Amino acid sequence: MDRYVLLVKTPKDYNVEPVKRELMEFLSRKHPELEVEMHRCIGLTADVVLLYNNGVVLIKRKHEPFKDSFALPGGFVEYGETVEEAAVREAREETGLDVRLIRLVGIYSDPNRDPRGHTVTAAFLAVGSGTLKAGDDAKEVHVVPIDEALKLPLAFDHEKILKDALGVR
Repeated sequence: MDRYVLLVKTPKDYNVEPVKRELMEFLSRKHPELEVEMHRCIGLTADVVLLYNNGVVLIKRKHEPFKDSFALPGGFVEYGETVEEAAVREAREETGLDVRLIRLVGIYSDPNRDPRGHTVTAAFLAVGSGTLKAGDDAKEVHVVPIDEALKLPLAFDHEKILKDALGVR
């Protein structure tokens, strides 16, 4: 059975029950051959601690949340894509670099880590090569010495991810 998700974005604490009933009734009536369910969903992302030129690559975010804040390169996993493929793709799109994953740093699943909603990330340690160039969701891209990066306020829970990747407590 193939599964599709109809994404309905609501304000926090919005009562979605009437909308859920209406959509389920409509779809059941118009397409009785379909099994219709509605569940809250979790977003899946991949983030990368990217080592390059004796530092770590940080982007400055182009969009909310955390617009203009420093963050690790990363983003949402697309359908049909592994988290490893997403990590490489997102890092390349945002930094212009060729990316080689070294290891999984960890899975970060705090329901409050992203103000847009419950998002789980697979974080990787990687090395980059090539020419640095901001792209996609990155307003700017910087190579920051590791000791300085550890002192910067980072978006989401990226400070924890960075420290875990580097073995810093």
